[in-house]
Amino acid sequence: MAVENRQAEASLDTLHRIFTVPEAPDSTLGRIEKEISENLNAFLQTHIAAQEKPLTEIEKDFSCASVPEQPSFVSEHTHFLLEKLVAQSVHTSAPTFIGHMTSALPYFLMPLSKIMIGLNQNLVKIETSKAFTPLERQVLGILHNLIYGERDAFYQRWMHSAEHSLGAFCSGGTIANITALWVARNNLLKPEGDFKGVAQEGLFRAMKHYGYDDLAVLVSERGHYSLKKAADVLGIGRDCLIAIKTDENNKICTEDLQNTIESLKARNIKPFAIVGVAGTTETGNIDPLDELADIALAHNCHFHVDAAWGGATLMSNKYRPLLKGIERADSVTIDAHKQLYIPMGAGMVIFKNPASMAAIEHHAEYILRKGSKDLGSHTLEGSRNGMAMLVFASLNIISRQGYELLINNSIEKARYFAELIKSDPEFELISAPELCLLTYRYVPEDTQKALAIANDEDKQAIHEALNDLTQYIQKRQRESGKSFVSRTRLMPEQWDRRITTVFRVVLANPLTTPDILSDVLKEQKQLALTSQQSLPKINAITARILSQANLSH
Repeated sequence: MAVENRQAEASLDTLHRIFTVPEAPDSTLGRIEKEISENLNAFLQTHIAAQEKPLTEIEKDFSCASVPEQPSFVSEHTHFLLEKLVAQSVHTSAPTFIGHMTSALPYFLMPLSKIMIGLNQNLVKIETSKAFTPLERQVLGILHNLIYGERDAFYQRWMHSAEHSLGAFCSGGTIANITALWVARNNLLKPEGDFKGVAQEGLFRAMKHYGYDDLAVLVSERGHYSLKKAADVLGIGRDCLIAIKTDENNKICTEDLQNTIESLKARNIKPFAIVGVAGTTETGNIDPLDELADIALAHNCHFHVDAAWGGATLMSNKYRPLLKGIERADSVTIDAHKQLYIPMGAGMVIFKNPASMAAIEHHAEYILRKGSKDLGSHTLEGSRNGMAMLVFASLNIISRQGYELLINNSIEKARYFAELIKSDPEFELISAPELCLLTYRYVPEDTQKALAIANDEDKQAIHEALNDLTQYIQKRQRESGKSFVSRTRLMPEQWDRRITTVFRVVLANPLTTPDILSDVLKEQKQLALTSQQSLPKINAITARILSQANLSH
């Protein structure tokens, strides 16, 4: 007997059910919900395909550009999502996924996220968020206290003040950095006399009023790319985001910074902000924040610290001294979706002075009225969800002591992996970990000997071949589905600032074990041997250099 093909229908009755009737426990969606609630990691491990599928093949499943004319049954569409979307997603919480910021999430965030979505609060104003508004203000106060450590009276006075703000929640570090520099620019080009301020009259009139030929933001060459977006959006131009060279430890050279500031001033260019990096995205290194604070103070610059990576380290009494000087910053970026272990989409910018954000204040008659405590009056983004709830829950459930254990474990695990790399004659550590990030590459032992005695031409040829080999290994390792490390390009001092492709590892996941780290290196060695081009070329140059050296002796 033929099975009748059912077709879902659009009707007021079926639509009413979608909005009011939950799926049965034995339905596809009900089963998924149960599995996720019981063991999210096991669910993902079961449903995400280990082998990588080419993106061009995946695109075929998402190629139709028409709005579906007829509805689908919930169960049928859920099957589609499992087979075509979930199966080809990235298992970012896997303990073998050590290439980027994402990590395993605390189990309690799943049910709490459902409550957050169900409540569907809009944090732009109190009328659509109510209790979420004071909760978000408290979270910003907690982070402000973590950075600046003001007295209780300070927070009692300013945390819930309608006319002030200790910071802003946003979707991530990019918006946080843009907000910080937006505030800095507007406070520099503030109203004066008949001039109504840059926010009202625009950049051209502001520059004319204050007599500047240009503005500039200064940051190390390891600064995050979001700062270029900020320079673009704020109208000063990407060329006016000045990159300052770094030393052998990927930290900003303060002498070069001083010289650059003097050069800019001589050309009537106002450096209005200095950005210190507390955890560079590529290597995890921290700028000398105290020195940068001194320079910013001396030249009347806004001092912003991009601590999207390293900010959570303030939770650790043991490693907090790594960020010495951050308490002198005018503003600080922290990403909760990094080492505060919150789902993607939770960034924050914190301001030392509660009055700083008045420079970007916006009002409207139907929302954000003057005198209200609406959060949207001090944020770049308008409508926002209630991610502060998840940060608040994690701060309470994990606590500072719990976060300290997680932070300490991640830093010490990175140091362990660095020692593992250094003890293996087939690998070279490129940047030692300061936080939980490090970089390295595969270099055959004989090739390391050859590099030590090679002339510039041979050295360059070997480096180029090693760059190709690193890229080959990283791609093949990703495609195998067993483990994942990312890659980037650096210019290490030890190799005369030659462009060097390296493996990049982030050891934030508390479920990553020493055995996994050992297996990552073993797999990379095995993959290197399968290279048909790069490794033979490296071996040939190596053999020639060592042979010539032996003959000369």
